Amino acid sequence: MILMKKLTSKEEEIMNLFWEKGPLFIKELQACYEEPKPHFNTLSTIVRGLEEKGYIHHQAFGNTYQYAASLSREDFSKRTLKGVICKYFNNSYLSAVSSLVQEENISIDELKELIEKVKSQQSDTNR
Repeated sequence: MILMKKLTSKEEEIMNLFWEKGPLFIKELQACYEEPKPHFNTLSTIVRGLEEKGYIHHQAFGNTYQYAASLSREDFSKRTLKGVICKYFNNSYLSAVSSLVQEENISIDELKELIEKVKSQQSDTNR
């Protein structure tokens, strides 16, 4: 797994727009916002930062660029979860799940349902 730099809340907000809308020019990205819209140069700077971090890439159209996500929302979620488990649960998925069970008051029936889902997924991937 390639380690990617963490996103700021504004960067994550912009990534969500790319995941929802697909490839965008900065003007199109700006149009996604309600008034008062962020300044074009501000968005451009954030987008270039996202590109430097490897989250998006661009395609040139004359003297302008169209940007698109380099990884899916699902891949981002998985990487983020792995990072949290590594950082806060000493890389133990068991500790993470145990913490969720305790904090969220997950019932035995819900745990059984989760186990069945995992078993089902594992049998699907082993086919």
